[in-house]
Amino acid sequence: MPNHMFSAACSNSPSSSTNLLWSFLWIPLLISLSIELPYVNAQSSIIMLPTEPDSEAAFPSSPRCLAPDANLNFRPVIGILSHPGDGASGRLKNGTGVSYIAASYVKFVESAGARVVPLVYTDHPGVLLRVWVKDQNFLGLNICCKQNIWLTALSDSSSGRKLDLVNGVLFTGGSAKSGLYFDVVGLIFKKVLEKNDAGQFFPCYAICLGFELLAMVVSKDNNILERFNASYMASTLQFVEGTSIEGTVFERFPPDLLRKLNTECLVMQNHKYGISPGTLRGNQRLSCFFNILTTSADEDDKVYVSTAQAHHYPITAFQWHPEKNAFEWGYSMIPHSEDAVQVTQNVANFFIRKKTG
Repeated sequence: MPNHMFSAACSNSPSSSTNLLWSFLWIPLLISLSIELPYVNAQSSIIMLPTEPDSEAAFPSSPRCLAPDANLNFRPVIGILSHPGDGASGRLKNGTGVSYIAASYVKFVESAGARVVPLVYTDHPGVLLRVWVKDQNFLGLNICCKQNIWLTALSDSSSGRKLDLVNGVLFTGGSAKSGLYFDVVGLIFKKVLEKNDAGQFFPCYAICLGFELLAMVVSKDNNILERFNASYMASTLQFVEGTSIEGTVFERFPPDLLRKLNTECLVMQNHKYGISPGTLRGNQRLSCFFNILTTSADEDDKVYVSTAQAHHYPITAFQWHPEKNAFEWGYSMIPHSEDAVQVTQNVANFFIRKKTG
């Protein structure tokens, strides 16, 4: 047989067919290995934590969450006193019985986990608080001469008494320093003191105008305020030397943020009145009630008290606006940096401490 015929016969042998078949089988096998090997390597590179052994049996069910502390209030409600006007200089509704609460104060309280009840300053006093007005000069405010409504006996148990439904009070900024609004602030402030004296933790924040009104009420001097040039300006807070921040609104501030408050303009000021450190310390009633925490300077470098806290009550007074940094955008000088927003949040958190109630 010719050699070329023998070669052709050999190429068609079973062995040759087997080799050809294996050449086709290697292709999917290699593809499969290329997929599996990275997965195996990834599995072998997983780092297990000490509490996570590589065994399904080592993953017990999660522990049950503990019940909330019954001594703490996790559903706090804050009453915010409305301010005369419509909040837009009469452009929306120019009426004598109109009042408003700026949204930033509500958001400020809610950001720390509390709800808000509006304390409308024109409400019947029996709706706001449990009081029977019959003293001609109650709290030195002479409120009985204002309106016939104030002379009504307030013993109706169905009147609501909003102040009994809240766990704290906030006095906002504004401009009203006389009349019915001033009287209502004085009445509510007296109730705040009474609740705390009775053993109830009942905090109060007084912001800007709120601070000014409390200074007038505590000192019993409606002319104690001084003029300052601090409208629409950001400022620092200068901590009074030797004053401890323990137990104050600043106690939970990170150390770095406390330092920045001294050197960076992280707070918003907007006021024409205030009280100087010398005046506060020189007034016996004020100095016995308030401790100065920080001071600030106005555009003319006149120094005023910017933060004060009551010696014996959970009452903090701010000449600056802690609510604006995170929630108001009307003026370009309002600080909105990350640090400024942290200031707002820390101040709100201190107010809505869970022991509120």
